[in-house]
Formats: sequence, structure tokens, C-alpha cells
Amino acid sequence: MSQAHPPSGEKEFILPPGTVFDPKRFSRAMNRRGHGGFLGIDYHDHGDNWLELQLPWREDLVGNPDTGVLASGPIVSLLDNVTSMSVWTLRKAFQPQVTLDLRIDYMRAATPGKTVVARGECYQMRRNVAFVRGLAHDGDPADPVAHAVGTFMLVEGPA
Repeated sequence: MSQAHPPSGEKEFILPPGTVFDPKRFSRAMNRRGHGGFLGIDYHDHGDNWLELQLPWREDLVGNPDTGVLASGPIVSLLDNVTSMSVWTLRKAFQPQVTLDLRIDYMRAATPGKTVVARGECYQMRRNVAFVRGLAHDGDPADPVAHAVGTFMLVEGPA
């Protein structure tokens, strides 16, 4: 059984065995707390094998106060979250997995004041490994801020 511990006063978020993974519900529950909650990461959209999360610009996430550009860490976290959740979206189950490799290439700085949207896609799943790619942009997917490619080891095999 998967379980996350909520802040005091909130109900626990528990996924009973056999529950179909709902990216919107899971993202909203998990990103109210923890690292994603601190960063303000939120659900944006999803399909069968992809997911989009968004990271609104905030002054406290800026890496260079002179330019207002977001620090790289929040964008790395956004891409890590969206690519790993794309695996669960395709599997339709929240099951253990381990990041084997995640490469992120920055194309340019995010535009100050703009929300960064990241799309993660699980494009191939084998018996023990899922292959993912991701893209982060601040309004135009054809002009990305960063892209990612990675692999996740499926601890329990496909659902």
C-alpha cells in the first residue's frame, strides 16, 4: 500500500492496492506538501503516457536577483517529478521505481515572471526499465527552457 503522511489536520492520502493511478489527484495531493509543495509545483494536464506539471515563478526561487531568472534546482525538480510520474501514468499504478539516469540539458534561461510548464512522457517500457523524455518551457514548447531524457528501474515490473 502506498501512503504519504499529511501535515497535521489533513487526511492521509492512501492508495489501496489495485487503485488506478490518477495523475491529477496524486499530483494535487502530493504537491501540497514536501519538496513539490514547497516549490509550488502543480498539475497541469495529462494523457495516457504523458503528464504536465507547472512551476509558477516566485521571487524566492530566483537564482540571480539581478535578472529575476529562476534557479536551476526548481526546474530540475520539476522535470524529475514530471518524468517519474509519466511512468506511473502509463502503468496506471503507483509502484516503486528507481531513477537510473536523468540527464537535463538547459537550452536557455526561463523568462522572469513566467510559469514554467514541463511535459514528461514515458515512451517505452520494458520488463524492468521505463524510458522517459521531458521538456520544460515558459509558454512556447518550440522554444524550450530545458529538456530531459532518463530511465527508471521498475522494481516490481509492469502493472
